[in-house]
Amino acid sequence: MNEEKIKETEKLLKQFKKTAINEPEFTKALQIIWFADNVAVPTPEKKEKTLVEVIQSLNLQKPICFFDLETTGLDIEADRIISIAVTKVMPDGEIISKNILVNPVISISEEATAIHGYDNSMLMDKPKFSQISKSVYAFMRDCYLCGFNSNFFDMPLLQEEFLRCDIDFPTYETISLDACSIFKNYEKRDLTSALKFYCGKEMENAHDADADTQATLQIFFAQLERYEELKGLSMEGIAKIGKNENAVDFQSRILKDKDGDFVWNFGKPKGRKIKQEMGFGDWVLMQGFPKSFKNLVSKILEDIRKPNGRN
Repeated sequence: MNEEKIKETEKLLKQFKKTAINEPEFTKALQIIWFADNVAVPTPEKKEKTLVEVIQSLNLQKPICFFDLETTGLDIEADRIISIAVTKVMPDGEIISKNILVNPVISISEEATAIHGYDNSMLMDKPKFSQISKSVYAFMRDCYLCGFNSNFFDMPLLQEEFLRCDIDFPTYETISLDACSIFKNYEKRDLTSALKFYCGKEMENAHDADADTQATLQIFFAQLERYEELKGLSMEGIAKIGKNENAVDFQSRILKDKDGDFVWNFGKPKGRKIKQEMGFGDWVLMQGFPKSFKNLVSKILEDIRKPNGRN
């Protein structure tokens, strides 16, 4: 019996240390454990942390930029950004937001307009991405980046837009957190369901870049509070969740194997080392893959073809 009471007391002490209960509640619960057999220990109400408290508890080494893109279509290489929303969360809890409409110069597909509501006539007087690229880069550089399903769409498409402006950003070394990967790892749903599940809120203005960015921010911090496994993890650790840790590019088309060699992860040579299937790499360079991906393949092939090339 005393062994059970000791366990209950240890559990109660942990709650007290985490400030989940106050001192009077702690004292009352302790009395019930030791002096009132067969009386259930009350479940104290958990104190809700403010967003600023959650941010400060992370001990961030640099800001996190939550972002979302609306585009002319879904082709990473061919399509363009029409709206970019970025919310920058500083380590001290300060929040700075930007929401920019962009003239994509090319036609917006009817399918895309049906989703986000923008057509070309609405964006004729807006700046081109080339005109805002430097200011957006200055705002987002040296930050963790976080989006919803961003590793598979937003990150590579943003890469392409910046490369057209001769800016190499984001790079494959950029720490990219994907709230969708965390969500799918634990709950397996979409952005609207994630907002409802984690925050108890209905999604409004879905496919508006700013609304999606704000939803992603709320979901991400709610995830940090919900899952014990995430508490104490660095941003680099969180970025690995739901992601192939051997991936070289955002879409995991190229991996690194146990020998440290680059390996194809798509197409006919999937699973084979690139140095054994270099012809496939030459083929990739002639196809309509995103420029950022072709730059990566080109560098790998170049390194392999150097004397004493390893990979």
